[in-house]
This record gives sequence, structure tokens and C-alpha cells, in this order.
Amino acid sequence: MKKIVIILAFSLGLTNLHAQTEKASNDFNKWSIEIGGGVNKPQRPMTSDYFTSTPSFYVGDLGVRYMFNNKFGLKADFGYNSFTGKNNSVDFDSKYYRADLQGVANLGRIMNFETWTKTIGLLGHAGFGLAQLENSDLHVKDRMGNFIAGVTGQIRLSDRIALTGDFTTILNASQSATFDGATIADSRGFTGILFNGTVGLQVYLGKNTKHADWTVISDAADLTALQNKVNELEILLVNKIPEQVVVEKIVNAVPVAAATPEKDVVKEMINDKYYSVYFGFNKSVPIENSTAAIDVVLAYLRKNPSASLDIIGHADQVGKSEYNEKLSNTRANNVKTIFEKAGIESSRLNTIAEGADTSIQKDSEEARRLARRVTFRVK
Repeated sequence: MKKIVIILAFSLGLTNLHAQTEKASNDFNKWSIEIGGGVNKPQRPMTSDYFTSTPSFYVGDLGVRYMFNNKFGLKADFGYNSFTGKNNSVDFDSKYYRADLQGVANLGRIMNFETWTKTIGLLGHAGFGLAQLENSDLHVKDRMGNFIAGVTGQIRLSDRIALTGDFTTILNASQSATFDGATIADSRGFTGILFNGTVGLQVYLGKNTKHADWTVISDAADLTALQNKVNELEILLVNKIPEQVVVEKIVNAVPVAAATPEKDVVKEMINDKYYSVYFGFNKSVPIENSTAAIDVVLAYLRKNPSASLDIIGHADQVGKSEYNEKLSNTRANNVKTIFEKAGIESSRLNTIAEGADTSIQKDSEEARRLARRVTFRVK
């Protein structure tokens, strides 16, 4: 019976997987507008006795970004730089304009920043574009290609706005004038080097609450959904509904022959940790879509009034062991309170704090999500 239940639930999960993935791809905003300003330093080429201060004003940047998912996207941006002589330099005044198309990687999601912060993010960006250097005094208009790459730190101020700090390196190709405007031999390689540092804002557009930058998508959610389908099946089994009705009600499959479930199959599955109550990071209240496991265990306790229950709290391995011990204990006691409010006598319930679950892989965020749980043991 146990194998039949698992197979049915797993099949149901697979049939819904595509729909769940498609829905997940649409529940966050993808567009943003980005504006920034700051300082620059043209490194080379520069004529002898011509130089700018380090760093020097001004830089302006305006961009539009689209995220394909919560990790990768594209942005088009336009930039402006001003170069003037400072600190005993020969006077000059040059302007630099550029337009670039860049790929964007959400390094905060790739490196699982969500395990320790909800307000700090990091983007990486790189791409190619076109640029023009102008010096009206020397009648210079030098057109060139460029390669651009940089990193952008983020501080989320709200679901709509993030404060940014960006450091970018620009390599110019075929630059035939120095940044101060003097003509040089045309070079086909990336000979020009320019550094920009800016602070600015990202404004997120769309009807959803969160932007892709701050959205966490994990396969653990699919595992939880699949677990809930098993729970639904077992709620029916514990109330001794024939297997034929279970199949028809849950998966709308071809009916099979009715059978009476084994007497202790639910107890066996509870003790084998098929039913777990999951928690968010650093949270002691169960997540909403995992409480179906409580329904199964509660139904079993009501059907078997002589049975008692160990409620075992776990935590992931992030943080100090003392704190994880306390957190796992709080999780177990909160689940115990749910059973008590449902009418189960406290004398039948025993809490155990296991602390950090060292059997779960520490370096995987998906695994750590599964470690943050309460399991049960029927006695």
C-alpha cells in the first residue's frame, strides 16, 4: 500500500510540474529602470602632462533591464563621462558617450545570499557597445567600440526601489584619440581603459510584489508540493477510504480494485519521516503549505487514542549550534501547541530538540530547506 501511495503521488506531482514551473516564472517582476551618477578615471591613452584628478567628476548612466528569470537577464544602458584637466594639468575638456547591450547575472541568487540577508544583493554585468569621444576645442569626434564589465551592489529599500553602488571597467577598441583629445595612431585592439564608479537607484516595474532580483526559486517547493499530495492520500487512508476512491479523488486515474489498507501503514510512514512540517529560514512558525502533515498525524492520534507521539525539531547547519538547538526546540513546541489546540492531551506529546541536522548537505540551499523541519515518531 505504501508503494502505491508514493507512486500515485509522485505521478501526480510530475503531471503538474510544468504548470508549476510556468506559474513560478510569472510571479515576479522582470523590468527595471536604472539611473546612477558618480566619478571616473581615464587610465589610458593620455597625453603627457594631461591628467584628471583621481577620481574625477562626472559620470551619468541610464539603463533599462529585463530579467529572463531570477538569475539572468539583459540590459541596455547609455552613459556619459566628462574629462577635464585638474591638479596642474594642461587644460582640456572632453566628453565621452556610449551605448551598450549587456548580459546580467544575479550573483546574489547564484551564491544564495538569501541564506544570510534579504536586503543585500549583487549583480554582475558585461557586454559590448559603441562609444564616441568628443573634444570641441580640438574638433575631435572619435568613434570606437567598447567592451564593458562590472559589478553592482544592491541594498533593497523596498519591493520597488533598490540603492546601488557600481564599479565598471570599459575597454575601448580602435580608439584614435587620447582622452584629452590629441590624435594618436589608430589601434585595432582594446587600448583605451576607463574606470567608472557610480551610486544610483533601481526602480522595479510590474504588477507583482517582488522583482526577480529578490525572488528565490527552489526545487524544494516542488518537493513540498509533492509531499502534500502524499499527505492528502494518507488522510484518506487513515480514515479507511478504499483505495479505488483514493485514486479517483486525487489523480482521476483508472480505478483499481478496492482494498483495505494495512493496519499500521500510516504509523510506519510517520515514523519513516514521510510526513514533515517545514519552516522558513530562522522561523519557528510552519510554512503554510506544509501543515498537511499535521493533519495526517492528528487523524492518526484521534483514531488511536492509546498512541503517544515524539515531536522532533530540526534546524539547518547555518549559525551557531546553541542557537540551532534553541530554534529546533521552539519549532517542536510550536507544533506541539497545534496538536494541543486540536484536542490532543499534552501527556501524549513529547518534544525533542535535535538541533542542526548534520545529515543534510550544508552547502546546498535546497537541502538546507529540507533540514528546517519537524518530524514525528509514534510510540
